[in-house]
Amino acid sequence: MGEKAMEERVAELAAQVDAETAARPGAPAAHPEFDRLARTIWRLRQPDGCPWDRDQTHRSITRNMIEEAYEAVDCIEASDSVHLREELGDVLEQVLLHAQIAADSGEFTLDDVCRDLNEKLVRRHPHVFGDAEDACAVDSAGQVLDIWDAVKRREREGADDEGPKQGLLDSVPSSLPALMQCQKISRRAAKVGFEWPSVADVWLQVESERREFEAEERGSDSAAEEFGDILFSLVNVARHEHIDAEEALARSNRKFRRRWSRMEALACEEGLRVDDLSPERLEELWKLVKLEERAGSGTDALV
Repeated sequence: MGEKAMEERVAELAAQVDAETAARPGAPAAHPEFDRLARTIWRLRQPDGCPWDRDQTHRSITRNMIEEAYEAVDCIEASDSVHLREELGDVLEQVLLHAQIAADSGEFTLDDVCRDLNEKLVRRHPHVFGDAEDACAVDSAGQVLDIWDAVKRREREGADDEGPKQGLLDSVPSSLPALMQCQKISRRAAKVGFEWPSVADVWLQVESERREFEAEERGSDSAAEEFGDILFSLVNVARHEHIDAEEALARSNRKFRRRWSRMEALACEEGLRVDDLSPERLEELWKLVKLEERAGSGTDALV
């Protein structure tokens, strides 16, 4: 099936799915506030609108998109639903503003964005929107991820038939934070068989990379590259152990920040700042904070 025929088939299926879904009791219908918001963004970009909004381009607000997303994640981590509502609005503003910038330059519209996303969701959930045969025997999130990967693989293969061949890693955004990018790269490679037999073999690789790092001149570019290889290998350890490396490091960061804040409070009780303390006293406070946590949780402190 050619690309155009496939697009028409997916559009037809999406319309059929929407009709069936809309008929269900409680299905979302009109969203007047969304339309009102879209009009507000449009108005800000008009000749008599806001000079700042009119001046923006996709590139000029790239960092805004990243920052707003991280602020929303902070609210999720803090279970702060009140501020999460606000931060999700800020994320949505970025989406709408990018869509309006694109519409103003004739690239695409907000409706194009919504249509493409809806069709992709329908296409990548055959176990929900496909034939009865596709919908059965899917009872876990892991199986859903396997289906998602299989559909994406077929999409890449279909794109190859219509144009330049896309490499396995080409769709992994190079702008992702390095740790997240590493997880996606290693997961993709492992799915096609480029993999260590066991986690023990990955630990051996970590040791090998450490030796290569230690053989390099300190402070050199080569040393930095070898240290990156150590981190890459550790991410593969996490993948073998079914650990999200990004989340694991984020938890360690939060733990360190929490303990450091408590150390600052203890130093303040002594009329001091932490930068007034000796390394030995800092170590004593660190151990004290860990003991407090252990007493409070009833478990051993982790680090």
